Amino acid sequence: MEKLFRNKNVLITGGAGSVGRELAREILEYHPKVLRIFDIDETRRFELQQEFGELENVRFLLGDVRDRARLRYAIENIDIVFHAAALKHVEACEYNPFEAIKTNVLGTQNVIDVAIEEEVSKVIFTSSDKAVNPTNVMGTTKLMCERLMTAANYYRGLRKIAFSSVRFGNVVGSSGSVTPLFKTQIQMGGPLTVTNPNMTRFIMPMSQALGLLFKATEIAQGGEVFIFKMPAVKVSDLASTMIESLAPKWGHSSSEIKIKVIGSKPGEKMYEELMTNDEAGRALETKDMFIVLPEMKELTRTKFRYPGAKPARARSYKSSDAKLLSKEEIKKMLREGRLLEA
Repeated sequence: MEKLFRNKNVLITGGAGSVGRELAREILEYHPKVLRIFDIDETRRFELQQEFGELENVRFLLGDVRDRARLRYAIENIDIVFHAAALKHVEACEYNPFEAIKTNVLGTQNVIDVAIEEEVSKVIFTSSDKAVNPTNVMGTTKLMCERLMTAANYYRGLRKIAFSSVRFGNVVGSSGSVTPLFKTQIQMGGPLTVTNPNMTRFIMPMSQALGLLFKATEIAQGGEVFIFKMPAVKVSDLASTMIESLAPKWGHSSSEIKIKVIGSKPGEKMYEELMTNDEAGRALETKDMFIVLPEMKELTRTKFRYPGAKPARARSYKSSDAKLLSKEEIKKMLREGRLLEA
């Protein structure tokens, strides 16, 4: 990673968000020449600026990915772009679909267009497992963004720029995950609101997500979708484990905090998927990830090679069919993510 980032100019869109913040902290460990943090949320941007203090190689930019002219200034002289800016909450996107389109889809196209103009080296888009067979607006926009990123490699011309996507599951502790909500509800004495106790989700700690994101960035050739191999969890197991671990820390008895089933929200699925059967047919896999190669023949004339990669095995990639984490394994992951601290 030192070789990837040392003396490089890096931009993170959505850099003040939960994933963007951790990404910024990690990148700074590898001595970039400059790190630009681009975000529309002035409060979170200010908080991160206070944390980083007066680091000479960090720039904080207030702006929206919907504004192509603003992006042009942000991406000028940048080598690597991590595009994490998005509307991520499923229910909010269901009730405000065109806002999701403007930020997620049109914003991503703006990033692509400006990155081509400025001839950056790599653009890595942070996607979601909700992009697989999407049943909600948020997942649909993420799928569209993945397709835009892949297609950009076709019309980039002679410019040596690689556009790739990385699919995350639920990152423990991120603002889009349920864990911060559960933690707040436990502190208040409950109840914990669960849409459906049998719902399953792919889940991973932030540290693992960032490690694999950097690995994908290092080996990306352009057009791929990198998908991390993640364990799955039943939502009711996650809720009860958090109650057992956190309730006593706030003076509550575990037995007094109840789980309230409120029914599925608009756009919610009972399970998530890592990739479709069609994608699996053209995917490679390593120990840590799957690599879905592009369908476009023009992008596969050059042999895609990755260390330790082999054709993916045919099997189910649904969280409902995956091995579920035990409560002890859930507790370990939460501890690693510092979510069991009062």
